Amino acid sequence: MSTLIDAQVAQLRQQLAGADPLDILRAVAAEFAGKAAFSTSFGLEDQVITHLIFAHNLPIEVFTLDTGRNFQETYSTWSKTVLKYGKTIRAYFPDQDEIAALVERQGPNGFYESVDARKACCNVRKVEPLHRALAGRAAWITGVRSEQSANRTGMHAVDWDAGYQLFKVNPLLDWSWEQTWAFVREYGIPHNPLHLQGFVSIGCAPCTRAVKPGEDFRAGRWWWEDQSAKECGLHATADTPVEAASPATVATP
Repeated sequence: MSTLIDAQVAQLRQQLAGADPLDILRAVAAEFAGKAAFSTSFGLEDQVITHLIFAHNLPIEVFTLDTGRNFQETYSTWSKTVLKYGKTIRAYFPDQDEIAALVERQGPNGFYESVDARKACCNVRKVEPLHRALAGRAAWITGVRSEQSANRTGMHAVDWDAGYQLFKVNPLLDWSWEQTWAFVREYGIPHNPLHLQGFVSIGCAPCTRAVKPGEDFRAGRWWWEDQSAKECGLHATADTPVEAASPATVATP
């Protein structure tokens, strides 16, 4: 990072120290007027942030990456969210030609064959669309929580993302899974029914399974791979090496 960016990150961290998620979002909306966006995959954490943005009419765009391989329950949650708040969630899709080339090269389920094949799929379906979604943005808001993995324990409420060249804001970083559920229940926020079936982290349908008691938060993602590689590339940059995840406690209402 440059000296100027270092100073900006330090200033924002100091400004937001001890702030609750809503105050963080309000500050980000004011600091990066018109240039802040939130990426949702309709997981429990993301639904909390979407609620805060929509219920308080914050000028932050909410968008999602539709990989084309999502669970039907995810699409249902998307629909219920739009209906509840009467707001728009912008969708970014993979490039059609890149998808066609990927499937021709490795088949529809080639991601099971190797880590490189899986990462190639993630790149086409997630990473490249995210680059388009974040183009021209100054701040990217996420639902990342430090409890989710060891990789994420080193993050802060505000970081500089070297890969996307913008500020990355994590309003729920210090929240627990139980705290997240409590907020969802209190405000009647639509949630993915798969969470009640042991799915903690929900991604593409072919690549996600429920976790068992005592397993880590990311165990249900790409379960056929080495446990030390549990990121798709969206939250792993040169500044944040991927490490093993930490154990999860799967709580239900």
